[in-house]
Amino acid sequence: MDYQFLMEKAKEASKNSYSPYSKFPVGACVLGNSGNYYYGCNFENSSFGLTICAERNAIGNAIANGEKEIFAIAIYSPNRDDCLPCGACRQVISEFCRDEGIDVITEKGGRLEIRNINELLPGRFKL
Repeated sequence: MDYQFLMEKAKEASKNSYSPYSKFPVGACVLGNSGNYYYGCNFENSSFGLTICAERNAIGNAIANGEKEIFAIAIYSPNRDDCLPCGACRQVISEFCRDEGIDVITEKGGRLEIRNINELLPGRFKL
């Protein structure tokens, strides 16, 4: 598994962010169980509740392309070291994971950090 490739793609996606209000660009890259990659960036709206996070954008892209199970997701912001997903994104990530969870990759101090969604969202809501 080439987590560095995922991170590089997340960095590229962050460059397409539309974040004029927060000035906080984020990019994400999802690896589906099919082996395909899907990208997303955050985009804001002056009605802040309509803002979409990069993670949910990338997962939506995966779903739109027929992916229903995710193996890993890399998340990057040039504005924050160790850019972890918000609570809403943690729940959405957990919706599309295998029983053993999804690897969540961030960059901290120039090194990759790999966590499992089960660590980030213990006791997650699941039907």
